[in-house]
Amino acid sequence: MANVSVYNMEGKEVGTMELNDAVFGVEVNEHLVHMAVVQNLANKRQGTQKAKTRSEVSGGGRKPWRQKGTGHARQGSTRSPQWTGGGVVFAPTPRDYSFKLNRKEKRAALQSALTSRVQDNKFIVVDELKMDEIKTKNFKAVLENLNVNKALVVLDENDQNVVMSARNLPAVQTALTNTINVYDIMKYSTVIATKAAVEKIEEVYA
Repeated sequence: MANVSVYNMEGKEVGTMELNDAVFGVEVNEHLVHMAVVQNLANKRQGTQKAKTRSEVSGGGRKPWRQKGTGHARQGSTRSPQWTGGGVVFAPTPRDYSFKLNRKEKRAALQSALTSRVQDNKFIVVDELKMDEIKTKNFKAVLENLNVNKALVVLDENDQNVVMSARNLPAVQTALTNTINVYDIMKYSTVIATKAAVEKIEEVYA
């Protein structure tokens, strides 16, 4: 089992913690990590883009000129794609881009993402994250104590003081143990998790 240091909010090491290899020590499957990221982005797409084909553009019912004898190429409608104001060839239509991953694939992808962060020494465990008040400056000070700029902060419970304090920091995202996903883990260079959050993750994903 991998051992990681446990820090307090002042950035001082206060102990160590053993990580469960079933979650934080698996063989990294880059393909599944990639698929999980693609799925997350695809599921966020609205898919509402739309353009009109020649059959949907109003007008163009009359033949512009007779078939022969004008010297022009034959034309059947002024709404054909080659005409200004005509329809679009193979125009995009609203569609659903989302797709599904199997439950085992999603779990394996999450385990791989967490393992990669541990292997890169980008997984920081803190004994607790508690704020007496909503203060962005105080939360920023905690990050500076831990020498972190861009981070995903994983909490074991929805502490509004912590969540609201971190909300105004553009390079910080907070998440609960049941809302973490591969995309966020890979997007942020460092994962900061409370000791209680790590125990919950091991309990759910082991």
